[in-house]
Amino acid sequence: MSKRAANRAADIVRHKINTEPVPSYALTVGKLIEAYRLEKMPSRPSTKRGYEAWLGNHILPAWGNRFLTDMQARPVELWLQSLSLSPKSKTHIRGLLHGLWDYAMWRGDVETTRNPIDLVSVKGATRRTRKPTSLTVAQFQKLLTATGRDACWRTLLLVAVSFGLRISELLGLQWQDVNWQKRTISIRRGVVNQLVGDVKSTYSAKEMVCDPDLLKILKRWQTVTPFAGPTDWLFPSSLKIGRQPMSYTYIFETLRDLADKAGLEPVSSHVFRHTYRSWLDSVGTPVGVQQKLMRHADIRTTMNIYGDAASADMRRAHSKVVKMAIRT
Repeated sequence: MSKRAANRAADIVRHKINTEPVPSYALTVGKLIEAYRLEKMPSRPSTKRGYEAWLGNHILPAWGNRFLTDMQARPVELWLQSLSLSPKSKTHIRGLLHGLWDYAMWRGDVETTRNPIDLVSVKGATRRTRKPTSLTVAQFQKLLTATGRDACWRTLLLVAVSFGLRISELLGLQWQDVNWQKRTISIRRGVVNQLVGDVKSTYSAKEMVCDPDLLKILKRWQTVTPFAGPTDWLFPSSLKIGRQPMSYTYIFETLRDLADKAGLEPVSSHVFRHTYRSWLDSVGTPVGVQQKLMRHADIRTTMNIYGDAASADMRRAHSKVVKMAIRT
């Protein structure tokens, strides 16, 4: 038998081992995770990276060699309580364990019954451990001034605070996403670790209204950037000659330097999303309109009370925030 034929036969055996259900009395959590990675692991880079972190750092060391049937509500809850993690992190781990049990039932490894992780509770899961940080208008102006004559970073900061974008969405913007006639910007993709993927949820993928003053700033940036084609990135990496957007590391380090220059506490990329929400609130934006502009998928109570948000209201609220940002 040739080496190529032997490898093909081995691939068939490996596929059979990884995909065929194993009796529940013999199935370890580690084996289940091997199969889960092949069949059900999310493809979105940031989600996959998070899942792998929870699996590698916590779930596999504690449960990898144990049988799936050992992973019941009480031992899991006691284990989660023992971890030196925030309630939010514990909730993420609980959700992943729940998904693993669902996957085992879907494969037929265990009987399809109530998921035991349903019974696991995480104390303080709905409470914030830290107050969200946001910038005042004066603080943002200091940060903007610290960019000096750097048109790229000035535009980046204004776009970030005017839409409350996640950093992956900001880096995923291309010039084809700007519709100059309709005065909109479409959120279509996210970039995590230089890998292009989907946005966080289907609700995050939206066409957002864009204030005329902000469009002028974008147009000025487009006239000076060497990467202004339809599929070029709005905020490209000069080191990668525009083939990729800026990296997370570069964003983090530059924001730290700008904040230091402006005499501010360290600023993270997510600060602009919190700032956008607080500014929307400060100009009296109805909660229903805020939900639309923030592109949140699950503020059901808010939407039931306040109803849907008209596009005219969204445009007015967005323009108020832009005017706050472009004071100079």
